[in-house]
Amino acid sequence: MNMKNKYINIFISIIVCMFLSGIIIAIMGEDPVEAYIQLFRGAFVGNFNLGSTLEKFVPLLLTGLAFIVGAKVGVFNVGVEGELYLGAVTAAWVGYSLKGMPSVIHIILCFAAAMIVGAAWAFIPAYLKAYFSVNEVCVTILMNYVAIYITSYLVNYPLSGHTGVSQTPPIEKTASLMRILKPSRANIGLFIAIGVCILIYFIIRKTKFGFEMRNTGSNPFFAEYVGVRPKKVMILGMLMSGAIGGLAGAIEVMGIYGVFLDNFSLNIAGDGMLAALIAKGSLAALPVLSLFIAALKSGSLGMERYTGVPKSLIDVLIALFILLATMDTLFSFIKSKKKKNKE
Repeated sequence: MNMKNKYINIFISIIVCMFLSGIIIAIMGEDPVEAYIQLFRGAFVGNFNLGSTLEKFVPLLLTGLAFIVGAKVGVFNVGVEGELYLGAVTAAWVGYSLKGMPSVIHIILCFAAAMIVGAAWAFIPAYLKAYFSVNEVCVTILMNYVAIYITSYLVNYPLSGHTGVSQTPPIEKTASLMRILKPSRANIGLFIAIGVCILIYFIIRKTKFGFEMRNTGSNPFFAEYVGVRPKKVMILGMLMSGAIGGLAGAIEVMGIYGVFLDNFSLNIAGDGMLAALIAKGSLAALPVLSLFIAALKSGSLGMERYTGVPKSLIDVLIALFILLATMDTLFSFIKSKKKKNKE
């Protein structure tokens, strides 16, 4: 399937998904048109609503990007959630423990520390996959729990802010990211995330290392035949993936909460992974789909408030979207198989 057809299929999936959801809304006795109008208003109309959408968009984009980078080197990195947690708690620690520093340097140090820790966490499944052929899905899923429990211990004991809520002390103002579209919590992390996405696209599509990543992911045996070291590339690709996951956690702490909260993530990385899967690994389609999912989640509150349609319907809509995307892949496979049989 060429890129043009891929984007057309994604667009058609969105339209069909909205149509089917509209039927469900009508069966519930509500007006689908009014529901979608309120969904749009709740996601984009006004600084607060638009800012809330962008606030949700940033971690979806970065965690989806982290997943795609891992997939490019043939590693199904389901451990982005753990990398996000560890990056977040690391950024919080650097953010409150270093005092009296220039803001630019403090922010860079927080980001660097979070990315290093995220990359180090991703190194473990990458090394096991590359040198021992250990299934990375099992390892990363289990490591997510370990990472979450580690951060829970840290925030309740050595890094505790000693408040009624399990959280770290507040980070210094010099480590905080400037907010935009007030009174929402959207911040300049938006521009950082977009910049990282553009940088990764350039690396993968325009550089020698990107060529090695693509070849390692598609056929590691052929990559080794043409002089690429697939094990090394696989590990380096996963280090990049983990660093992006850690960066996503740092932006959440430094731009949204100002502290690390125990169990703050409501499956952020899972939603980002879904966006990446629906985009079928396309770095160009990922921002659009991340924004689409963020808008659905942000606008659902307005839809529920003004129409009576429950926001849980959005989960149904996203599930339909995933189903349609999966069916598209299935139909493409069947079509190619029939073509091969005719030949």
